[in-house]
Amino acid sequence: VQLQASGGGMVQAGGSLRLSCTASGRTMSGYTMGWFRQAPGKEREFVATIRSTGGTTYYRDSVRGRFTISRDFAKNTVFLQMNSLKPEDTAVYYCAAGARLIQSSLSDERRYSYWGQGTKVTVSS
Repeated sequence: VQLQASGGGMVQAGGSLRLSCTASGRTMSGYTMGWFRQAPGKEREFVATIRSTGGTTYYRDSVRGRFTISRDFAKNTVFLQMNSLKPEDTAVYYCAAGARLIQSSLSDERRYSYWGQGTKVTVSS
């Protein structure tokens, strides 16, 4: 399985970006898909995730209401729409896929089996 993330770039504060992550090699319909990010000098952190069944979504507090995660099963793709971007959103964003995740582990990167290569997002003030 390969995950290919794209859509990063440079944007001014208040702007928007849409990240995409397309899987190849197998259908990801049975997988929970997530986005994580790593800012310079910091540890990687959970951003958002979407369940394979029901489409339930979860967000870290700092992005809730600004970011929206969604998925297109037909295209084997997960999206992260990022609005009202802030300089503190600057990071490399990674998509990930995991199977049989329980709710308490959704934000735990160790539970995700497959990772994309990352796409860089820079938000200027």
